[in-house]
Amino acid sequence: MRELKIFSGRANPDLAAKICKFLNLSLGRISLVDFPDGEISCKIDEDVRGRDVYLIQPTCPPVNTNLMELLIMIDSCKRASAARITAVMPYFGYARQDRKDEGRVPITAKLVANLITRAGADRALTMDMHAPQIQGFFDVPVDHLYAAPVLNRHFFEMGLRPQDIVVVSPDEGSIKRAIGHAKRLGGGLAIVDKRRSSAADTKQENLIGGPVAGRVALMFDDMISTASSICGAARLVHEAGAREIYVAATHGVLAGTAVQRLGEAPLTGVVLTDTIPLAADRLIPKITIRTVAPLLGEAIKRIHHDESISAIFRDGNV
Repeated sequence: MRELKIFSGRANPDLAAKICKFLNLSLGRISLVDFPDGEISCKIDEDVRGRDVYLIQPTCPPVNTNLMELLIMIDSCKRASAARITAVMPYFGYARQDRKDEGRVPITAKLVANLITRAGADRALTMDMHAPQIQGFFDVPVDHLYAAPVLNRHFFEMGLRPQDIVVVSPDEGSIKRAIGHAKRLGGGLAIVDKRRSSAADTKQENLIGGPVAGRVALMFDDMISTASSICGAARLVHEAGAREIYVAATHGVLAGTAVQRLGEAPLTGVVLTDTIPLAADRLIPKITIRTVAPLLGEAIKRIHHDESISAIFRDGNV
């Protein structure tokens, strides 16, 4: 794969290193520094002319800084005559602002997609977008991966029996995701009736389906941000008599007091992937991290060789 070059921004260099290890490649040399006034300086320290370039940079907190750094990296590669530039965003920020749910508000997900495209990206690679239809906001091809196989494998390795499992959807928007996990893992299905009063405040009213009592409850979501919703759902499931409760999510944003909430909630364990780096002081004993590097690495290899991405998710490939 001589024409393939992988560079990492400063958002998640550990994940980039794991991807390169999977592909048996060296991480590309790039200089990223901040000027005294906060502006970002970028220089690609090796030849990329005519190369297939992949820039690994999740737009996670600090979102605006990491997004701007990605745009500058794309522009640097474009002006250095790279043949094709792929923005690899394991986590795509601003994805929750995907529609006008009231007057005089922006559709920021579309704005960010436009910025990435206009900067010079030829395609995008991302994982578990908050709203999959955001792929249509890009005017370039988007490859959308799912971390479900990685999360499912974690519970398979725990040796849970299907008759002991109930998969719980933490809200109505996650029902399709919960059904998919239930098909793979077995067990029953339950749904939490969530009512949202504001962007930050939610209330869990009822538990539909089951049975839950005496079972191991598994809750799946695309991200944990403030952890308010997921912890409220966990308390409702706990009151329904669940023996153990596990939460699994692709993106551990863990904003504000999320870690404290997870620690205090009636949760047996929390499983996250490494799309977003977590500082050591936020890795409480309940939290387990599973890597998505092989999944992203395999996708990069297939994109480079113009092979099928959907084949990754067929039985036996992940």
